[in-house]
Amino acid sequence: MDAVPPFIVAIPARYGATRLPGKPLRLLRGEPLILHVVRRALAAGAAEVVVATDDARIVEALRGQPVLVCTTRADHASGSDRLAECAARHGWPDDTIVVNLQGDEPFAPASGIRMVARALAEDEAPMATLATPIVEAAQLFDPNCVKLVRGADGRALYFSRAPLPWARDAFARSRERLPQGIEFLRHIGIYAYRTGFLRRFATLPRTPLEQAESLEQLRALEHGFAVAVRLAPEPFPPGVDTEEDLARAAAALGAQP
Repeated sequence: MDAVPPFIVAIPARYGATRLPGKPLRLLRGEPLILHVVRRALAAGAAEVVVATDDARIVEALRGQPVLVCTTRADHASGSDRLAECAARHGWPDDTIVVNLQGDEPFAPASGIRMVARALAEDEAPMATLATPIVEAAQLFDPNCVKLVRGADGRALYFSRAPLPWARDAFARSRERLPQGIEFLRHIGIYAYRTGFLRRFATLPRTPLEQAESLEQLRALEHGFAVAVRLAPEPFPPGVDTEEDLARAAAALGAQP
């Protein structure tokens, strides 16, 4: 296992998802989606796994699991805000590394969870995340696929649902294939931060770009905080956001031995 300082994996799990209502409790192989995500966090070697939820049905689904369940308010604007409430209630020290693993990532590889924790430990940025190369043009132009661009220092310059970067000359000729020699990256919605910054992040006002793109990580950039970006060490399959994603996830699990 990679040398990584101790970390907590915290999983925000909101029942009322807009595109897939009741998402944490939707079944994969006969079990709630949230259970699959919890197992990925445990496999990563987290010192503790916490699920932060606003719904008693999710609490009940996790009964008997080796996790801490934190019941939070229902009005949080983002998963990070939900985890900040959890951190405050349980008194996590300011220097604790917290990995925010989204509650819709049933295939999150353990190596990726460890990588984002290590990225934070190795960088002075207060927040870290992961990315993976985009290899198909259709994915670049899909607004459900969040793209990012990063600087030479490995830190994020911007996140967007729009195609980034815009290869002007190449796309003027064709948008059917990606031009060579340009880094196109899909953002993976996993974050690491120390508890002190997590609490501070939750007090920051929501920002215009965050609200326009519906991307909470833009709040950090707009307020002047750096976000370290590392490439995922192995494929990080997309999460479950829609009925189609759920069907694809079920098919993938059915193909596993």
